[in-house]
Amino acid sequence: MSIFHGLSAFPITPADAHGTVDVEGVARLTTYLSAAGVDSIGLLGSTGTYAYLTRAERRRAIAAAVESVGGRTPLIVGIGTLRTDDAQALARDAEAEGADGLLMAPVSYTPLTQEEAYQHYVAVAGATGLKLCIYNNPGTTHFTFGMELLERLADVPNIAAVKMPPPPEGTLADELSRLRAGPVGKLAIGCSGDWIAAEALLAGYDGWFSVLGGFLPHLARTLTTAAQNGDHATVLHYGQKLRPLWALFRAFGSLRVAYAALNHLGLSEATPPRPILPLPEPDQQRVAEALRACCENTP
Repeated sequence: MSIFHGLSAFPITPADAHGTVDVEGVARLTTYLSAAGVDSIGLLGSTGTYAYLTRAERRRAIAAAVESVGGRTPLIVGIGTLRTDDAQALARDAEAEGADGLLMAPVSYTPLTQEEAYQHYVAVAGATGLKLCIYNNPGTTHFTFGMELLERLADVPNIAAVKMPPPPEGTLADELSRLRAGPVGKLAIGCSGDWIAAEALLAGYDGWFSVLGGFLPHLARTLTTAAQNGDHATVLHYGQKLRPLWALFRAFGSLRVAYAALNHLGLSEATPPRPILPLPEPDQQRVAEALRACCENTP
C-alpha cells in the first residue's frame, strides 16, 4: 500500500502576519495528527496555505513537521508554485528535509495548455526520487486535466497518485470506473471534497485527502475505517452528524472553517494569511455549534 492510500490529514500552517511560520505550532499540530493514527499528513496543502509562504518558510515548516513526527507518519508535502524550476527546487527541499511524498497542483497565472501541464509535471517528477501525487483542483487552479493528459502522466516515473475533485452528484462510482478502466487505474486514486469522502471510499477510492482530518483526526479516522470496512450504518450515522459542518465548508470554504475550528478547539490561535480574513464572530459560532453536533457522543 502506498503513502497515498487511506486518510491523509491536511492541517493549516500556523504563521504570523508577515508569513513567518510558527514552527512550534506546526510541530504541535503534526504531533496531534500522528498520535490520532492518520495514515499520512498532507503538509502545505491548500489548507496549509502553501501559496502564501516563501520557499524558506515552507522549508522551515517541513523541517518542524519531520522532527515532530519522527518517522511515525508519512509526510506528503505540497510543492505547487508558478514556475517549473521553482517547483523543482521545492521538491528538492522537501526531499532534503525528509518528506515521504509530494503533492502538486498546476498553479498558474497564464492559463496552461494540456501540453504545458504535462511538461511541467514531467520536469518536477524527475527532480527527486520522491513519489508525486497530481492535485486535480479545477475549482482553485481553473485548470482541468483532460483524460488524455491524466493517462499520459500515469506513465511518468515517480507519478504515483492523483487527487480528484468531487464529480457531479450521482456520478462518483461511474467516474471511478472510468478512471480505473484505463492507464490512470495504475495510480492511487484519492478524493478531496470532504462531504463526498465517505461515499468515495465506499465506492473504492484509495484515499481521502481530508481537511476534516486536520482538526478532527479521530472522527475522520473513524469514518475512514467504517467506509473501508463497508460499514454503511456507521458511515450514515457520522454523515448525518457532519452535515452542518459540510454546509459551512460549502458556504465559506474549508480553509476558513478549518482556522475557526482549530481556534475553537484550542489547537491553534493562528489566523489566515491576509487578504483572507477570519470568519466573523456569528459564523465562528456556527462553526462551534457544528463541531458540538458532530462530536456529541463520539468516541
